[in-house]
Amino acid sequence: MRRAALLIALLGVLPAASAAAADSVRATYSNGRCAAHAGRAAASGIAIPRLTGRVVDNAGILSPKVRGALSARLARLEAKTRDQLVVLTVKALRGQSIEAYGMAVGNGWGIGHKGLGNGVLLIVASADHKVRIEVGCGLEGLLTPPRAAAIIDRSLLPLLKAGRYDAAAETGVNRIAAVLQSDLRRPQPPKETTR
Repeated sequence: MRRAALLIALLGVLPAASAAAADSVRATYSNGRCAAHAGRAAASGIAIPRLTGRVVDNAGILSPKVRGALSARLARLEAKTRDQLVVLTVKALRGQSIEAYGMAVGNGWGIGHKGLGNGVLLIVASADHKVRIEVGCGLEGLLTPPRAAAIIDRSLLPLLKAGRYDAAAETGVNRIAAVLQSDLRRPQPPKETTR
């Protein structure tokens, strides 16, 4: 994943979902330049949290109702666009920059489909007052740094500063999803068939 946008804000994280949910999010993330980013992130020594689902609220600031609604929303988004969007909240980055942390987590989790780099990570570090949208290589032309920055500036920051974490997470996901759904003509992985 590559640098997209970094601005100061707030959110949070909460624990676990099921291993099945994590498996449905996880995919191999490697194509050309993306593979080089993955190697650098792995070599950075950043501790990667466990992927437990589409919403990983390790900071514990999202309500159970919103976590559930967001997980369902993200599953519908993936079914429609084949893009994978994951929300991660953490208390602190432990001295790491949010850029390095976001890249390491995105690559470590393998968000997106093999060969497409179509993963997005919305990350909030509540104690550090930072938020970032990390964008996979395959989506950089669609979810550009100015678009990601606008989502953070106009949608996330006002809600986070007001302590409205649930509303910020829902709004962030909805704004990112709107951008991802704006162009479905780009290359897509094959839809999985059911037996």
